[in-house]
Amino acid sequence: MGIIKLKNIRTYSYHGCLIEEGKIGSDYTVNLEVKTDLRKSSISDDLKDTVDYVLLNRIVVEEMAIRSDLLEHVAHRIITRIFEEIPEVSRIIVAVSKLNPPIGGDVEAVTIEMEEYRS
Repeated sequence: MGIIKLKNIRTYSYHGCLIEEGKIGSDYTVNLEVKTDLRKSSISDDLKDTVDYVLLNRIVVEEMAIRSDLLEHVAHRIITRIFEEIPEVSRIIVAVSKLNPPIGGDVEAVTIEMEEYRS
């Protein structure tokens, strides 16, 4: 088994419960970790034998482009798509961070993290 990590995927997105957040947007980062079997690809040196991180990145970017009120909702969509499109993935951890959130204080980021296993 093995782990593939994509760190600090940066997007400019329009999530949030406030009307202004949907209009002006904000900076976000996403960290993604997937568990899969890397033994075959470690021997074959062939992309078809592993999880393509270009596809993982595309899923994250596409789902971050769809507006949601809650970061949890975005994370759930990312998890669902990865499980639907990449059967080799057995576990996903995704963390979605809103940078400089408008919460009335000097806060660098608010992050939610979700972990799911293939059922």
